[in-house]
Amino acid sequence: MKESITFEQVVERGCGIDIHKKVLVATIKGMGIKEETRTFSGFTASIEEMRDWLKANMITHIAMESTGVYWKPVFNILEEDFEIILVNARHIKNVPGRKTDKKDSKWIAKLLLSGLLQGSFIPPKPIRELRDLTRYRRKIVGQISSEKNRLQKILEDANIKLSSVVSDMSGATATKIIAAMINGEEDIEKLSRLRHGKMLTQGYRLLKSNSQ
Repeated sequence: MKESITFEQVVERGCGIDIHKKVLVATIKGMGIKEETRTFSGFTASIEEMRDWLKANMITHIAMESTGVYWKPVFNILEEDFEIILVNARHIKNVPGRKTDKKDSKWIAKLLLSGLLQGSFIPPKPIRELRDLTRYRRKIVGQISSEKNRLQKILEDANIKLSSVVSDMSGATATKIIAAMINGEEDIEKLSRLRHGKMLTQGYRLLKSNSQ
């Protein structure tokens, strides 16, 4: 007969949360409370309901998986009231015999109470917000660069050598000339009036020769 494995309890009251896109399964365990598992949706109101349930049972610690981006709203709502351990799913999933969300959340809660989970580093909220803004800015800058290159390629395909005339394809002169051409202006003399005073004469002649 196999003996059941027991672990020393180091956390008095805790909760293990199994996170999915639409569903959160939470199990509470600990001293003085009855083990209980509840299911919540991923909507804010439901997460707040779970928070109130955990506070009512005087839960102090929570462990949950870092599943995709689904953990973030849960963490944001719960971080002020609990000590949260964010765990890589691979570190707790590869255990045979656990095939349901309920069993998963129970296993996470058991490991939490036993102090056997190592959490991932989570920066403070201001740092997380700054990081998200920085990543978004980098993405937008990359998109802008791609669009500039695409515009220049379209002009080159049409044999419009604007890049040979202006030094900055996103500068004031280039922007004015491109806007005029988009609006249907084809007269090179009128387009040339949009050039900056320092625009090279040689470049202007090149633009004019390519339009003829």
